[in-house]
Amino acid sequence: MSSLTIALAILGGLFLAAVIGYDAWMSRRNSPRQPDNVDGEPYRATMPASLSPEDPVRYVEPHQVPGNERHEPLFDPDLPAPAALPIPSADRRGGLDPLIDVIAPVSLDGLASGDAAIAAMPSTRRAGSKPVAVEGLNEHTGEWELPAPGQRYGAFQVGVQLANRTGALNEIEYSEFVVKAQAFADALNGAPEFPEMLDEVARARELDQFASAHDAQLGFVLRALHAAWSPGYVQQNAARLGFVAGMIPGRMVLPTSEVGLPPILGLSFDTQAALADDPAQSAIRELTLSLDVPQVDRSERPFERMREAAATLAREMDGVVTDGDGQLLRDDTMDVIGADLEQLYDTLESRDLAAGTPLARRLFS
Repeated sequence: MSSLTIALAILGGLFLAAVIGYDAWMSRRNSPRQPDNVDGEPYRATMPASLSPEDPVRYVEPHQVPGNERHEPLFDPDLPAPAALPIPSADRRGGLDPLIDVIAPVSLDGLASGDAAIAAMPSTRRAGSKPVAVEGLNEHTGEWELPAPGQRYGAFQVGVQLANRTGALNEIEYSEFVVKAQAFADALNGAPEFPEMLDEVARARELDQFASAHDAQLGFVLRALHAAWSPGYVQQNAARLGFVAGMIPGRMVLPTSEVGLPPILGLSFDTQAALADDPAQSAIRELTLSLDVPQVDRSERPFERMREAAATLAREMDGVVTDGDGQLLRDDTMDVIGADLEQLYDTLESRDLAAGTPLARRLFS
């Protein structure tokens, strides 16, 4: 064999090795990033026992219902809230509150047992899309509470919520509420007293107008700049910031310190990627950080923590933070959003609907 043939064979072999090496490098470069192994075991996101069985991640975009007039949240400090939100003069009692509920008192001739009240409860606790609740005046404590077995009650009250994110209470829903409350009262030989329907429906519309103009559900999108991410890689980086797995694959939450309350933040990515036969090979190129503003107490600093989490994840995972349209969210834009949120918090507090309170969580749900 001539030296030329040998040289060509060597060159051919080197070229082939270079091609194979380049293909391997490109494949590795473009494959989803994987989580770091700990003690030789792949990272797995776990859900703490304290997490609520219902997935607490709420909407990233405002909930839309056909025919509903609810719209994008407005951050206009000059936007006037309805000046005449009529609030009944009755004292607030128990879980029901005249600020956001229609309340129908039910008087009794004597005492009624909690067992009888529970048996008389309506089979469904909703009138249309609005929650219905029953409370009893406990004979011993003098407090309004949900009827409980073994207790006795001197009066009851049945309530229906005036508005939520599906819209305002309407005439049909009010009529359904009356039917349910009347049936409950009849079963206990009680006499209900219903507020005037047209007044309550008008009050519901005013409350809904206020709520829809002061609702805010924020979403930041974190997009990969180069290599995609695997689900495990996302989960590992989010876990370092305190996020835990939600009940739905592809969702994580940053929980509050108090069990049972809505999470401070939500993080979500493609559910199908999380459910793939081999999640390590699933390629995720974007994830969403979400904040349901009225659901989280202001003292938790939710927006600041959302901003910090977005910046940290972008830095650690080689990504950028954008809005839903792909526009980069720079510091000056973040500052404007934060200032608008502070004004929103002030407005909600001035209406006794401070973010994170039970009333706010019910109204904005």
